[in-house]
Amino acid sequence: MNRIDRKFAELREQQKPAFIPFLTIGDPDVRTSIDVIKELEKAGAAMVELGVPYSDPLADGPVIQRSSMRALKANRITILDCISAAKQARSEGCELPFILFTYFNPVLQTGLDRIFSLLQESDISGLIIPDLPMEEDEEVRALAKKHGIHLIPLVAPTSRERVQKIASRASGFVYCVSSLGVTGTRTEFHSGVDEFLQTVKASTNLPIAIGFGISTPEQYARFAKTCDGIVVGSALVKKVEEALPLLTQDVTKSQGLLQINEFVRKLMGN
Repeated sequence: MNRIDRKFAELREQQKPAFIPFLTIGDPDVRTSIDVIKELEKAGAAMVELGVPYSDPLADGPVIQRSSMRALKANRITILDCISAAKQARSEGCELPFILFTYFNPVLQTGLDRIFSLLQESDISGLIIPDLPMEEDEEVRALAKKHGIHLIPLVAPTSRERVQKIASRASGFVYCVSSLGVTGTRTEFHSGVDEFLQTVKASTNLPIAIGFGISTPEQYARFAKTCDGIVVGSALVKKVEEALPLLTQDVTKSQGLLQINEFVRKLMGN
C-alpha cells in the first residue's frame, strides 16, 4: 500500500487530520532540509511536501519565492537533489510519506521515465505538478500509476464542472486551494470556500486536503473540522527563514530546529 493511503487510513481511525507541511529543499542547504524533515516528523507531521526550487514559480507567493531563490543561488539545487534528500531522510529512519512538489519543466528536462524510476527508488509516494493541466497529463498519469506513485491534483474554487472532473481523476488525495491566487499567509479565505469543499467531497471518495494560506492555530482548527488534511507552506517556510541565523551554524542548529518544532506544535494545537 502507498504510504499516503496508509497514513490517511491510520489518521481516519484516530479522527485526526493529516498535517502536511511544505518545505523548500536546499534552503539553506540539503543537509539542513533533511534535519528539518526529521524535526517535522517529531512534531507530528503526517507527510511532507518536498518543494523543488524553481526560478519562475507560478503558484508560489513571495515567501516561497525567496526560499527558492536562496536555494538556487547558494546551492544550485535541482530536482535530483530533492529526490536524493528524500532518499537520505528515509535512510536515516524517517517514515513520513514524501510528496515531491515541482513544476513540469524540471520533470521534462530530466526525462519522464527517469524521474519516475527515481521517485520509486527513493520511496517518494506522491507528486504534485501545479502547472500541468489535466488535459495534458495522460503520459504523466500513466507513468505514475505504473510506478505506484500518486499524481495529486490541485483544485481551485472555479467552475463546479471543472472541479468535479479533476477530483474524479485524482489519486492519493485532492489538494483544495483555499483562495484564488498564489500561496501566502491570509487573514481571510475565498468567501465560498466551505461550499467549494463540499463540492469536492461530493466528487471523490479520496481524502481532501486544503492549503494556500493556513498560518494560525485558529485557521488550522477551522479546517481540521471538515478536511482530511491541512497543508501549511508559506507560514512554515517563513519560520525557516526567520531561523536561518541559527540553522546555518552547527552550534545553534538544534535551537533553530526547536523553534520550528514549537511552531508546528502550536499551529496544530498541541
